[in-house]
Amino acid sequence: MIEARDTGSPEAARKGRGRDFWPADKPGRKAPSPKLLLGAAAALVAVVVAVVAVVMFTGGEDAPPGKPLVPTAFTPDFNGEGFQQIADRSADRREITAAEAAAAKKLQSGKYSFTLARSEVTADCKAAAWGTRLQGDLAKFGCTQIVRSAYVSADKKHVGQFAVANMKNAQGVTQILRDLQTETGAGWLKPLDAKGVPAFGSGFSAAYAKSYGHYAVITWVERAGGGQPASLNELIDVSLVIEGAADFLYGRLDLASNAGAGQ
Repeated sequence: MIEARDTGSPEAARKGRGRDFWPADKPGRKAPSPKLLLGAAAALVAVVVAVVAVVMFTGGEDAPPGKPLVPTAFTPDFNGEGFQQIADRSADRREITAAEAAAAKKLQSGKYSFTLARSEVTADCKAAAWGTRLQGDLAKFGCTQIVRSAYVSADKKHVGQFAVANMKNAQGVTQILRDLQTETGAGWLKPLDAKGVPAFGSGFSAAYAKSYGHYAVITWVERAGGGQPASLNELIDVSLVIEGAADFLYGRLDLASNAGAGQ
């Protein structure tokens, strides 16, 4: 679901962050489209169908041993509003550092509080993903780094995965988001395991991917152990908290915007 908002400044982009996951009956959200309503209903009422779809991936391309992990529900946002200034890596050449990747050690919003359990930056984009098609597109469209972070809630009831793919440009991000749509069978990112954190991805999970200029940002959340949530709103709220780990990208946007203004 896309909301109208000012996209002319980094501040506007920051205020709009994380508002486009799934429709929810909350003030300020637009009515969901029929397509999204059908998707949400399918995720909640027909979980068995989703599980069957996941099982179908076991014969897919270059899948990891055992059942490959994909989210039960997935929503991409291709708009990337507010990040046009860094739609190409030429405006933001500096590599993502380990310090940036691990900067969000604590994430909190409302009743949810999360702690970073592990973070990793790798230049081997292929190793951080499975699926021949996805791996091929990561290479084709200039992926140079993938950040992956694992989070666990203070009450140990929820776990979250956060990932950023550093692509050459926004067109490459669009292709990766298309690949991540589970019906394509192209593959998915591998969750990052962390000591003391419940294994991720084996049950009901929800993921959201968004274009941040030349970065693809992915959040992937579930109840610890993979239990089905009472509603998608629960995972919406959790995902919005985890997406806060992307705040370092706003700093990069500010730098690029200021550099452009000085020319």
